[in-house]
Amino acid sequence: MSALPPVERASDYLPLAQARLDEGIWRYLQDGDSVGNAQALAGVRLMPRPLRRVAGGHTRLNMLGLSLAHPLLLAPIAYQRLFHPDGEMASAMAAAAQDGQMVISSLASQAIEAIAQAGQGAKGHRPWFQLYWQNDRPRTLRLLRKALDAGCTAVVFTVDAPIKLATMALPREIQAVNLEPSARPAPPLDGGSVVFDGWMAQSPTWDDLNWLRQQTPVPLLIKGVLHADDAEMALAAGCDGIVVSNHGGRVLDGAPLSLGALSRIAARVNGRVPIIFDSGIRSGRDAFVALAHGASAVMLGRPAMWGLASHGALGVAHVIRLMRDELEMTMALTGCATLADINLRCTSP
Repeated sequence: MSALPPVERASDYLPLAQARLDEGIWRYLQDGDSVGNAQALAGVRLMPRPLRRVAGGHTRLNMLGLSLAHPLLLAPIAYQRLFHPDGEMASAMAAAAQDGQMVISSLASQAIEAIAQAGQGAKGHRPWFQLYWQNDRPRTLRLLRKALDAGCTAVVFTVDAPIKLATMALPREIQAVNLEPSARPAPPLDGGSVVFDGWMAQSPTWDDLNWLRQQTPVPLLIKGVLHADDAEMALAAGCDGIVVSNHGGRVLDGAPLSLGALSRIAARVNGRVPIIFDSGIRSGRDAFVALAHGASAVMLGRPAMWGLASHGALGVAHVIRLMRDELEMTMALTGCATLADINLRCTSP
C-alpha cells in the first residue's frame, strides 16, 4: 500500500487496522488495561498560555548519546509480523525516517540484525534492544551479545514480566526467532509451588541486574518500574534510565496506573537519569501530559501497530508524524517553545 488514508489523528488508524486483522490477533493487540492508562492521561487538564513567543520552537532532545528530533519512541512490541508481513523491519524504517528511535523486542518475529540494519538512521545510530531474562545468566548473555553484535545502541531490561509467553496460539510461520528453545518449567515433584518453585525460580533478581550491568557496555535502562524505591535501587545498580510502565495492564491486574507512578518516580530521580513513560499514549497531547509529569520521552505502542497493520512502514511513520504535530500544537497553545519548557505548571488543577 502506497497511498496514505485521509486520517487526521493516530486513533483514526484503529478501525483501519481492525478491519485488516483476524479477530484473534486484534484481541491480542488490544489486550490489557490500556483504557485505564489512556483515561488517566486524557483526564489531565492543560492550561492555555496565549501571547507567548514560540516561533522557532522544536521538539528536539538529546538523550543517552542520541540526538533525536522528537521524544516519541517506538515501544518494544512482540511478534509484529502478526500485524503486517514486513513486521519489525517496517517499524524500524519508519522510526529512522522520522528521525526517532525504536526498541526491538526480545520476542521480535524477525532477526535482530535485519531490524537493526533497517532502523539505522541518517546519523548512523541503530535501534535499542529490549531484553527479557532468559531463565539463566548464560542464555541471557548470549541474547544480549546477539543484540550488541547487531549494533543495538542501548538495552532496555524489562523486569515486570519475569516470565513472558505468547497469550495466543501463534501461526506456525511467526515465532520469536531470536530466542533459544525454552521449555516450560516442570511442576515441582515434592508438592512445592509451581509459581515460587517453578516460574519464579527462573526469574531475575537485583543481583542479576547488578551482573547484567557489568555485561552491558552500552546504556542500560530498566523497564517496568512503578515504585520510587525500586527506581532508587535501579540507579544504585548503575542503570542509565528508568522506563515507567505497568506493561499496558497485561501482567498484574490492578497494578497502579503508570501516570501516577511517573510523578513519584520523577520526584525521587530528580533529573539524575532520563525517565521514559510507557502505557496509554494515544496522541501528542498524551505525550505532553507525560512530559509535564516528569518524563524525558514516551513510548508509542498500540497506535504504531494500528498504522503498521493498515499501511506498513508508511502507516507507522504517519502515526509518528501525526503525534509529533499534535505535541507541537499542544506545546504552542500552552506557551512552550521547547521540551524543557514543559512542566506541571502547564497543567490545570
